[in-house]
Amino acid sequence: MAIGSFFTTFEWSAFINALILGVSIASIWLIAALGLTIIYGAAGVINMAHGEFIMLGAYSSYMLQSFLGLPFVFCVPASFLIVAAVGLVLERGLIRYLYKRPLDTLLATFGVSLVLMQGVRLIFGSDPKYIAVPPIFSSNIQFAFVNISVFRLVVLLVTIAIVTALWALFYRTRFGVQVRAVMQDKEMAASFGVNADRIYMLTFALGAGLAGLAGSLFGVLNIVLPTMGTAYVVQAFLVVVVGGGTLAGSVAAGGATGELQSIFAYFTNDTFARFVLFVLIVVFLRIRPQGLFTPAAKRR
Repeated sequence: MAIGSFFTTFEWSAFINALILGVSIASIWLIAALGLTIIYGAAGVINMAHGEFIMLGAYSSYMLQSFLGLPFVFCVPASFLIVAAVGLVLERGLIRYLYKRPLDTLLATFGVSLVLMQGVRLIFGSDPKYIAVPPIFSSNIQFAFVNISVFRLVVLLVTIAIVTALWALFYRTRFGVQVRAVMQDKEMAASFGVNADRIYMLTFALGAGLAGLAGSLFGVLNIVLPTMGTAYVVQAFLVVVVGGGTLAGSVAAGGATGELQSIFAYFTNDTFARFVLFVLIVVFLRIRPQGLFTPAAKRR
């Protein structure tokens, strides 16, 4: 009787909405983590400036809209190119001298994050900025008892498209074969004519560009601030660590953590849900420190 009463009184419509919101949260966490996954997976660099790359993407869209009047749909790919160029310059000027020195790389990228944050604060100030979107993106879709924001649906579709494109790039192209070869054994790949230095350069730029693209989307979901990257970089690192630093692992980790966050928040609140989720992640990493999926071979 008690079980039957539970199913009768349980608000299934609200719970299903929470599950759908979990998919949306998962897509946001995943797209924030994709650039970090590529940089860490390919070059072994723990990029502490990843959050600031996200922030630069948001400010790039803001500048393109404010000063050039560029529509939002063009600001997103433009932000990718701008932040990818910043990542390319950073890799050529600093990061390439620090490979195989993880602690130095960690400290260097942390310093870069502070420089970028303070630089943006000096140029734009600390007051919030806003990115405008077409009115259709600000509406909601109502289907039966399911209610979802159109823009969150756009973020989900963009995430799916990017993951598909990355899978094709890394598993169906010559460049992808070279990246995976360098990941497994740099010296052996070099003996077959693979330019590992060029691979590191391009993958770092790609990862930075993806962070910029994510920032362009996140600037619509929230206000644009010099410190906005901090709010996403923690979740991005969690997704990468739980996933094991692979593309498939990040997709699985992003989906699982997003859904768990939404379900726990439905039964409690957002703050307690994050606490429970972080505890579960700590327990999981204690049991399986290598993450859900691991590369085929260790980087040498």
